Amino acid sequence: MKLRFVLLALLAIGAIGGTAALLYAWEAPIPPVDSRSARTPDPAEARRGASLALLGDCATCHTAPGGVPYAGGLAMPTPFGTIYSTNITPDPDTGIGRWSEQAFVRALRAGVDREGRHLYPAFPYDHFTHVSDDDAKALYAFFMSIDPVRASAPPNELPFPLDVRLTLAGWKLLFLHRARFVADPSKDQKWNRGKYLVDGLGHCGACHSPRNLLGAEETSASFEGGEAEGWRAYALGRSSQSPVPWDEAALTEYLARGSHPQHGTAQGPMANVVDNLSLVDPADVSAMAYYLASLGKSEGRSDVKVPAPSGPGRLPQAAGAQAATPTLPSDPGGAIYAAMCASCHEGDRPVPFGGLRFGFSTAVADETPANLVNLVMRGIPASSSGSARPIMPGFGEVLDDRQISDLANYLRTQAAGKQRWNGVAKAIAEARGSR
Repeated sequence: MKLRFVLLALLAIGAIGGTAALLYAWEAPIPPVDSRSARTPDPAEARRGASLALLGDCATCHTAPGGVPYAGGLAMPTPFGTIYSTNITPDPDTGIGRWSEQAFVRALRAGVDREGRHLYPAFPYDHFTHVSDDDAKALYAFFMSIDPVRASAPPNELPFPLDVRLTLAGWKLLFLHRARFVADPSKDQKWNRGKYLVDGLGHCGACHSPRNLLGAEETSASFEGGEAEGWRAYALGRSSQSPVPWDEAALTEYLARGSHPQHGTAQGPMANVVDNLSLVDPADVSAMAYYLASLGKSEGRSDVKVPAPSGPGRLPQAAGAQAATPTLPSDPGGAIYAAMCASCHEGDRPVPFGGLRFGFSTAVADETPANLVNLVMRGIPASSSGSARPIMPGFGEVLDDRQISDLANYLRTQAAGKQRWNGVAKAIAEARGSR
């Protein structure tokens, strides 16, 4: 009798708990609007929203390869499965044409779509929760002003129970902090603007911070480095592995132009970010750099000497970190370097054919070989923004795995002065698998 009572009590508690969880997870739909009768977006507000969309890198995730901008369909691999980005053009059937401003703002900040479905945090609403009311409205005006595109995203490829969106309510309970951005009165206006953009629309920590087993950012290790689409998103601030410490001027130039003679060229997902930033108000880019510089400066390497500028504010494209090229052919990696790399990386050639000296390279100094392997195999394509950046052919079809490994470890030991990596073979296999 007692056992039966205990079982009934447990069932009742479970039922109450399950009901409470469902009530917590449930979000009400927001009624659709008639896109034909919706007001015409204010042109000035839509233009401001277009700039904010560039700051948020929206087109990069919401555009499939060869697709129409913002029409969605981009496959985004995650450790949990593949998620496809959605159509955010004002198409009434496959996009957000029937979304009210209220529905758009809820999705942006709370990760819930118009119909009340929880959105996966591949959409970084954990950062967009900081976006101000005025900026959220401007973004809505912009997206409602672009041409509608009829395009449906493929279904997500996620295992059970992750394919049940109600489970995301638990993730949000643990990790989503819905606080608006509050300016720090002890800091100046530029710093606060930079922090607002970096932590909010820019969502820089989404890539540049490590994540826990549930895919949430480790807030205690913000900007200490993360992973993004097979690339290493380098640590920023005091944790940076850059041989030459970053300062505000270098950060401003890198974010605005996509390259810097002491730090190299933005590649991987960061290439799209800087392409977008090159089109926004330079004051916003400057504010972001100002804030990022305030995160602190790493120690760098004392043996990497930065030469004096050769022109107004400029350094030589291939400024030297070593006095002379050593005799290389006896080392397999060194022989490859001498034959295929040295003429550009030590030849003092101007952009676009002059390459970064490897003594300055974070890809060589960082704790993982992923970026160096990606660069060797894929090369550096010409900039789509038209800015003057280095270019480089890819050697993935020319060098085999052993040769790439020899070259990577040669650069690691000779240019960075560090121990060989343990994960080069794995990085090569992953890079070949993603091509």
